[in-house]
This record gives sequence, C-alpha cells and structure tokens, in this order.
Amino acid sequence: MNKQPTIILASGSPRRSALLKQIDIDFQVIPSTVHEDFNIDLKPIDFVKHYAKLKAIDVAQSNQESLIIGADTVVVLDGEIIGKPKDENDSKTILRKLSDRTHQVITGMALIWHQKDIDIIFHTETNVTFQKITDEQIQYYIDNYNPLDKAGSYGIQDWFAVCVNKIDGCYFNVMGFPLSKFYKHYLRILEELK
Repeated sequence: MNKQPTIILASGSPRRSALLKQIDIDFQVIPSTVHEDFNIDLKPIDFVKHYAKLKAIDVAQSNQESLIIGADTVVVLDGEIIGKPKDENDSKTILRKLSDRTHQVITGMALIWHQKDIDIIFHTETNVTFQKITDEQIQYYIDNYNPLDKAGSYGIQDWFAVCVNKIDGCYFNVMGFPLSKFYKHYLRILEELK
C-alpha cells in the first residue's frame, strides 16, 4: 500500500478515534473549535454535511498539507434533530421520546486536503429501533454512564445496547463514524495519489 498521507481527525470523540484505530490508520487528533447551532434552518442531512465540512475546514486552515477528517452526527426523530442533552432531565425526556420508536442516526463526513484540492462530503443514515424503555432503565443508564456527551443521549456501544431492538444500516455510523463508506473514499484518495 502507498505511504499514508498525514491524517488529522478534527474531532475529540474517543469513539471516532477508537474506530479509526480499528482499521489501522495512523492519525493525529486536533479537535475543531466549531460548535453547532441547532437553530440553523437546515434539513438534518444538510445540517450534518454543513458542520462536518466547517469542522474540517477549521482544522485544515492551519494544516494545508494534511488530509482532515471532519464529522458530525445527529439523532433524528420525526424529522427533528435531537442533539446532546443539556442535563439529566433533558436526557430522560429524550430517551422517553425514543422509547419504542424508530429514529435515524445521520453522520456527515468531510475529507478536506487543501494541498491536493480534495474536498469530499458525504453522509450515512442508519435506522435504529428501540424497545420500550422503562423509567428505571433510563435512571440506571444516567446514573452509571455518561449520556450527556452523546447525540440522542445514548451510546450504542455501551450498556444501552440492551434497549436496541433493531438496526437497519451501518452500526459504526451510530457510533459516529461510518467506517465502510469512509474507507471507500479513503482508498479512492490513495489511488489518486499514485
């Protein structure tokens, strides 16, 4: 395989870092300073693509010679974006809303490399169906895990997996990094470098 380009993940998410490591890619982490404005008038797919690109560009400005990976993930129920919970009460409200329902997890990704004029933006969508979740389960989860830093107030990779009835689409997308789709684009970039 070709020599890898210098890769920077523009996200402080430990889950995204773990997934990139899982596929043997060397990278650095430089979190973007961009924060989402949930009042912006964009459809969910446009929202995640917009912020993934902004985050990548934010880091790319001072790293022109590197391939920057930007990502943004949201949970969507009935067409409405559900962000990270503000506090414990908000977390309870979100999880009650998602109980016994199917929602979408959408991740936008941006691969930006100024030096090579690479600007790739894409998204991945996964349907997740929860079983009925009791208030006791919600309280247990909040007490023992940290849902406040997660879109939709849950992590599919932790205890909350017991509440998931069905997943239709990429599992890793629900963790915030659609590995398969990313890797296809990454291989295409490597091909262009030959």
